[in-house]
Amino acid sequence: MLVQPYLFFEGRCEEALEFYKKTLGAKPGMLLRFKDNPEPPTPEQAAQGCGPGVGMEEKVMHTEFQIGDSLVMASDGRCSGKPNFAGVALSITYPDIAAVDKAFNGLAEGGQVQMPLAKTFFADKFGMVTDRFGVTWMLLKPAEKK
Repeated sequence: MLVQPYLFFEGRCEEALEFYKKTLGAKPGMLLRFKDNPEPPTPEQAAQGCGPGVGMEEKVMHTEFQIGDSLVMASDGRCSGKPNFAGVALSITYPDIAAVDKAFNGLAEGGQVQMPLAKTFFADKFGMVTDRFGVTWMLLKPAEKK
């Protein structure tokens, strides 16, 4: 069994993907746009908000990108412009402090630091940051075992 995060960026998916490529070294995988769907929503589904509105055909219906060994899936969702990632954080464990610093500082650009990077009882370096898209990240380099 595998649990994978699926993030709905509500119209900012491509922007987020480019940002994660730059800040986290994300490697893009497959990408499908709403126009690629061979079965567009019926008028009833469209009225219920299933799929994008008119003019959203180029928005991302589904994409995947890899961060380290993890696969993250994403979409523009309903393209509402209001992503909401409340109650969830993604955690990345790094092998060295320099990598934590680099990722944290990149994610903090245009975002909000929730907990500055610091040494803790469980990590040589740990911090929490909510990026410009509203995704909260917990970054750490585990404490050396003594």
